[in-house]
Amino acid sequence: MEFVKQYVVLYKKAKTDLRVAKILLDDFEKGDNELDLEVIMFHLQQCAEKLLKSLLAFNEHHFTKTHSIETLVDALNSCGIVTITEIEELIPLSDYAVEGRYAIIHDDLDDVGKYIKILDEFSNLVKLTIDK
Repeated sequence: MEFVKQYVVLYKKAKTDLRVAKILLDDFEKGDNELDLEVIMFHLQQCAEKLLKSLLAFNEHHFTKTHSIETLVDALNSCGIVTITEIEELIPLSDYAVEGRYAIIHDDLDDVGKYIKILDEFSNLVKLTIDK
C-alpha cells in the first residue's frame, strides 16, 4: 500500500469541503430553511485552511495548528510560495472556523459566491502544484 502524503490528504479534504459548500448553497437557494449561511461559510473556511496547509506541506514547511487563514497566508508568503492574487480576500473566512459555528455572523449571498470563485481558482492552482 502506498503511503499517502499529507498534502494529498489535505487537498482531497479541501475539495470535499468545497463540494459540500456548493451543495448546501444550492439547497439554501432552493429554500431549505434549515440551512444558514454560517454552515456554508464554515465549509468554505475549512476548504481554504486545508488548501493552504496542503501547499505548506507540499513545500515541506511546518505549519502551526491553527484555523487562522491569515496566519497560514503569512506562512506561505514568508516561505515565498506563490498563490493566487486574491488569496488575502479569504482571510475573513477565519471568523467561521469556530465563532461561526456558535454565533450568528451576518453575510450575504454575494460573499459566498465570491469565496467559491476564489476557492475554485485556488484549488486548481494547488492541484497543479501537487501533481508536479
